[in-house]
Amino acid sequence: MAHVTIEYIIMIPLLILQIFLFPWATSSMMNIWVNARRNLALKDAAGNIGSAIQQLYSSLSSSEILTGTIVYVPELPPYIEGCPFEATGHIYQISNSSKILKITLKLMVYGNTAETSVILGESAEWHDSKFISNSTDAAIVITKYSNGSLVFTFRS
Repeated sequence: MAHVTIEYIIMIPLLILQIFLFPWATSSMMNIWVNARRNLALKDAAGNIGSAIQQLYSSLSSSEILTGTIVYVPELPPYIEGCPFEATGHIYQISNSSKILKITLKLMVYGNTAETSVILGESAEWHDSKFISNSTDAAIVITKYSNGSLVFTFRS
């Protein structure tokens, strides 16, 4: 009889602890997994935007391309995990002949961020702007001038 009472004294608190511990642990693991999935999708979108800008710069910097404006709509999802994201860019001069465009994407609700960098030539310029993913007007706009300079901007 004493053994049964001791077993109950030991086992009941452990069972009660498991009632609270397992749901909490499961919820924590799911939050980590969902956040990692958001970050991966955001990094993928950042890579797509960076790659598009790099290819546009390479194509348009040729002297055979005349002046004008090109609007490029990247194939990106309007939402990541049900949340729109925004992209901003900032250009840095790294030498006399090249610049780095740093693009930062941020989920508007959750705050996750991802960055990508694009190496551009000296003829590239960037106008501060935002790309809002769920905007029907969201695009990358590139204007080529007669002096060969290329001005990149986001349109939302």
